[in-house]
Amino acid sequence: MARPEEIELKFQCAPEDLGRVLAAAPEGVEDCRELISVYFDTPDRDLQKAGASLRIRESEGRRVQTLKRGDGLARQEFEAPIAGDAPDPTLEPLPKLLPDGADTPLRPAFHVRVTRRQRLIRFDDAEIELALDQGEVRGGRRTSPISEIELELKSGAPRALFSLARRLSDAAPIYLSFASKSQRGQALVAGRPLHAHRRVRAALSPDASAAAVFQAIGRSALESMAVNAELLRGRAEPDAVHQLRVSARTLRSALAIFHSVVADGGFEPAKDALRWIAGACDEARNLDVFAADTLGPALEQDPEAPGLAALAAAVAGARVRARADVAQAVGSARFRNLLIEVAGWVETGAWLQGEAAQRPAADFAADALGARRKRLLQDGRDLADLEDAARHRLRIDAKKLRYAAEGFQGLFGRKAVDRFVSRLKALQDELGVLNDQATAGDLLLGLALKSEAAFAGGVLIGRQAVDKPRHIGRAAKALDRLAAVKPFWA
Repeated sequence: MARPEEIELKFQCAPEDLGRVLAAAPEGVEDCRELISVYFDTPDRDLQKAGASLRIRESEGRRVQTLKRGDGLARQEFEAPIAGDAPDPTLEPLPKLLPDGADTPLRPAFHVRVTRRQRLIRFDDAEIELALDQGEVRGGRRTSPISEIELELKSGAPRALFSLARRLSDAAPIYLSFASKSQRGQALVAGRPLHAHRRVRAALSPDASAAAVFQAIGRSALESMAVNAELLRGRAEPDAVHQLRVSARTLRSALAIFHSVVADGGFEPAKDALRWIAGACDEARNLDVFAADTLGPALEQDPEAPGLAALAAAVAGARVRARADVAQAVGSARFRNLLIEVAGWVETGAWLQGEAAQRPAADFAADALGARRKRLLQDGRDLADLEDAARHRLRIDAKKLRYAAEGFQGLFGRKAVDRFVSRLKALQDELGVLNDQATAGDLLLGLALKSEAAFAGGVLIGRQAVDKPRHIGRAAKALDRLAAVKPFWA
């Protein structure tokens, strides 16, 4: 059985733009054929749970069994020709992934049928296979269209994939995607439409390097950004805005935590790009928070309060406009290139050659988390007497420490990490409320409210001011409780 490492990038592209992509690509040997694939799993979806996919693909009378697993730029691919329509459960490593080995029953899960236009090209001293797939995935009575581009590295350096991707992105709107055909088929069978995507904490080996942990955090954040952006290009969903913003900020926080590891020529451009997309979500997210946490309760308590209906209408209109702005941002060439550039830097940046990148992650984590905790506790002294701006900086300190703790969780015991993170989250939540209250006035001023709505807004801001000391007291107690818990990395 062939066991090469598959190195590829995948992009979503509208069917009408596939021709422009092909025209922009270098010349090469072309082929066009129909591919029919049947994906298999156990009744309990054991392969899906193991992060693997199993298919039999038929093309021109030839059948090939393929098992893929892994994430990131490179994945393991185990491929072998077979004679029949059913998978051979004895082919390695399939038996190791099944609960009863080769005796585990496998059944068809869904089908994929695509027309593939394929071109083998030379680009930047590399050989790359460009594939344009158009067709559908079918699971039961459900179907979903497929229109995507794959760039697979056959030989040469992986950075050539990203260089070619930049060229193709200049020619047509292509969006980096982390969802395989298998994942789309699984979602279809489960009846789960595209929905807001929360970043996933990556599984880490105890002997992982600092570079491996940063890449795991980066891949998870970029995948979440890509999925939520795809959703927002289709429909405005508040939680997708929130998750897109959280993912961008998570990766920005990772840049701060891993600065000594990843600082190279690509560091500042990545930081600036992430700051831009997170900032593009700020107004929409702030309006959503105000509507949910302040305006909503006020309407429930007294819907007839003077000016409250007018304020609600103004906020509703502003939320629609703000989400449209986010959708425009994630549909732009700037965002397309952000995903390509940042992913390229995470996967192939010069920082990977540095000595710090190979440092054991557990040692690096202890130093980084210890320094962040010390800074948070020092900055939080006399929390009750801090100005709003200082409390805002403290909130950022807490957020960075939390993201770092969650990112390193796979290296330590989950129970200890969760205890620490829960106390940190309690502090972050209270500081978040205080920050939302501090910015609410400017948020409403930006809406240019008419007098009746402005009056209602003023009343709500006044109520927040009355409630402020209570949240300050709760934040101080949360900080004390955090200081009392033993650091899990010590």
